[in-house]
Amino acid sequence: MVLQAQEGQLTTSAVRVLVATAVPAERDAVARALGLPGVDVIAAGVGPALAAASTATALTRAALEGAPYGLAVSTGIAGGFAPHAPVGSLVVADEITAADLGAETPDGFLPVTELGFGTVTHRPPESLVRDVVSATGARPGAVLTVSTVTGTAVRAARLRERHPTALAEAMEGFGVAEAAAAHGTPVLELRAVSNPVGPRDRAAWRIGDALAALTEAFGKLAPVLEGWHPHDR
Repeated sequence: MVLQAQEGQLTTSAVRVLVATAVPAERDAVARALGLPGVDVIAAGVGPALAAASTATALTRAALEGAPYGLAVSTGIAGGFAPHAPVGSLVVADEITAADLGAETPDGFLPVTELGFGTVTHRPPESLVRDVVSATGARPGAVLTVSTVTGTAVRAARLRERHPTALAEAMEGFGVAEAAAAHGTPVLELRAVSNPVGPRDRAAWRIGDALAALTEAFGKLAPVLEGWHPHDR
């Protein structure tokens, strides 16, 4: 379901913006903060495949209606790699990487790019990442997309070894980025950290705090979305 942001304190955005979360709780946390016409917030579903399909559907529909989106944003809560992205912090992706898209070999993991096909990384516009950092205080770094959430210290360490700049992992960013790339649409990923990447300790999760941080972040991000243009790369 698409939520049209309520008209509020700001003027019409220069570009239409599609914000894709995984679940309704994240969608609602974002929608509470935005007062921009031209910004639509959807709950695209969990995992890269469903996120890609839902995002592609929304992008295609907008294009066919003659009002294409100029930016796609993947957002929601995420696991953070301690101590680089502690619980409660914000992370903005300077690269969106599919961390488990590839093959296991006797010598270790190989991404599909080393197998000779596909892509595993999309890079958001540098100027937009800088603006998000300035507006929200988010930490810039790689955000990994995984199909299986990390549940052990060993896997967390392996991911950081393969991706030294990784700050967080989530399950949808790469799917949103793939759909956006197919439409020639720039992409952004912003995450609020709800738990550490590693052993699953539900008592340590702070989902409510992370959703509140997401709402606060998008309140600060609204002027950035309003003023950004696709040529600002």
